Amino acid sequence: MWNLLRPALVMLGGFTLLLGLIVPLGFTGVAQALFPQAANGSLIVQEGRVVGSDLIARRMEGPAWFQPRASGSDTGAAPSNLGPTSAALLEAVRARAEGQRDVPADAATASGSGLDPHVSPANAARQAAWVAEARGLPRAQVEALVDRHTEGRLLGFLGEPRVNVLRLNLALGAP
Repeated sequence: MWNLLRPALVMLGGFTLLLGLIVPLGFTGVAQALFPQAANGSLIVQEGRVVGSDLIARRMEGPAWFQPRASGSDTGAAPSNLGPTSAALLEAVRARAEGQRDVPADAATASGSGLDPHVSPANAARQAAWVAEARGLPRAQVEALVDRHTEGRLLGFLGEPRVNVLRLNLALGAP
């Protein structure tokens, strides 16, 4: 019996060591060597203190700040699994766009993960008016700040132009 069980236990231990320890540590080492900023969470540091991450939305309260996309987690609930034919989803989108004209899609729809750090340039431009008013700044100055923080397509053709809301708010002087 031991002659049959021993090779199986040796293989289990060997593969556990290889795939559970050696390979993950190897990938971590390569990531740290080649992409240290990304491997450490793309953290944003100001004055020696971590203020956020390029990868995670951070909502700031009040009209003086740009806001990320809506999220199911904003209300304490988990993001939904509602599909495109759902009446509840359609009602939520209508409620977000109520009384407004030409609402960008990302201003009316919620982020699936609740962590999306970007909004479209149209959404940021739409928010610029009330941010400028709340701060007592000329609208053109805030719009210029949005333009400076608009990121283009990856490699010139992948994805859509976007604005990182946390970076934009930090440029406004966020805590």
